Amino acid sequence: MTFKTCAVFCGSRFGNSPSFAQEAEHIGKILAQNHITLIYGGGNTGLMGAVATACLQAGGNVKGVIPYFLKEVETAHPDVADLETTNSMSSRKVKMIELSEAFIILPGGLGTFDEFFEVVTERQLNLSQKPIFLLNIENWANPLLKTLEACVKQGFAEENILNFVKIFPSAKGFEAFFKTLNKNY
Repeated sequence: MTFKTCAVFCGSRFGNSPSFAQEAEHIGKILAQNHITLIYGGGNTGLMGAVATACLQAGGNVKGVIPYFLKEVETAHPDVADLETTNSMSSRKVKMIELSEAFIILPGGLGTFDEFFEVVTERQLNLSQKPIFLLNIENWANPLLKTLEACVKQGFAEENILNFVKIFPSAKGFEAFFKTLNKNY
């Protein structure tokens, strides 16, 4: 499993734990070191800004996709040269998904959940086979994962949806997995 582009879906806020930003920065560095272009929401705030800045500082390629109305609210990242502006949140999400060959989910809020469920739904409907990686840093995603389990248990989804997402407790775990994959290809 090799890929050249990867969307990182995460919060435009930092959250309550310093480890969220540390892990986001680590993911940015991993992408840069492996010559994988980061596709992200284009902002300079929160975890989004942290992952992009770390990727850029490590010499990586970054493409931002930001709705025009968020350019001021989230402040478009000033160092991202490849920044595309869309008309809406939904068109941003569609563009990020189109540009990406894989997805990493980091801690975040409603927008991150929306993006996560979009890519999982595409897998469920067999519209995509792109890998989805979730970093469950400090168990932030446990309620989200319980929701998926409840969908299965209550008969609203097939059990295989639980296999669509590869879960890691940290960027270090993802990095080790990624190195193992690349040795096999």
